[in-house]
Amino acid sequence: MVFPIGDDNSDRTTFPWVTVVLIVINVLVFVLPQGMGTNEAFTMAMATVPAEIATGKDLVTPPEKKRFDTPTGPVEVEVPGLRQTPGSVYLTLLTSMFMHGSIMHLLGNMWFLWIFGDNIEDDMGHWRYIAFYLLCGLLASLTHVVVSLGGPSAEIPSLGASGAISGVMGGYILLHSTRRVRVILLRVLTEVPGWVAVGIWFAFQVISSFQVLGGSGGGVAYGAHIGGFLAGLALAKPFTFGRPVRRLKREMPESYGRPGQW
Repeated sequence: MVFPIGDDNSDRTTFPWVTVVLIVINVLVFVLPQGMGTNEAFTMAMATVPAEIATGKDLVTPPEKKRFDTPTGPVEVEVPGLRQTPGSVYLTLLTSMFMHGSIMHLLGNMWFLWIFGDNIEDDMGHWRYIAFYLLCGLLASLTHVVVSLGGPSAEIPSLGASGAISGVMGGYILLHSTRRVRVILLRVLTEVPGWVAVGIWFAFQVISSFQVLGGSGGGVAYGAHIGGFLAGLALAKPFTFGRPVRRLKREMPESYGRPGQW
């Protein structure tokens, strides 16, 4: 797996205030209404449930105990039920985009958004970037709804900014395929072009999705990741129409596989 550390921003012309605001909103939602992940009532009411989106009907279910096999033996866990959503269930397509299941879920998403979002914001301009981000997140959620219907994930709530961020990464691989990205690859700190950094990540999403055709596995909605990425890939060019093309001040080194010096 590849983990990005940073990229070349020598040609960035504007401060990414929209990306910063998005990060702040995500953090505040997790800390305040979600109570650092402890407010299950809020989470189970405001997350996206595929069956609700497909039917337009709000579902309320009682909590239930589920049995899971672990290395130390079977364990019973109480799973909270779905709560009533105030207002339309379709509102959850937006609210779930700013919610997270754990601190690590939040930190991972916000790190990827910080690394890749500033470049896309600079490409599109602040207001277009907001629309692009939200539209990619919406299309990602709808993709998850479609692939989950008829399977065990239909009534499982989904949440997280990863669908929208996948759209940002789809735009990045199209607009910044040769930009230098500093990554940890197989425990080695090195530099790779954007298409390698993002391409390896996307390949992992596709391969993982084959194991969970019903939508999500291990708590990860791969369908949303893939849908968001493809949406970003398709929308990046139209959203940059009429905008100036940026030129890097520094070119990529001759070999991407050597340890970075920046």
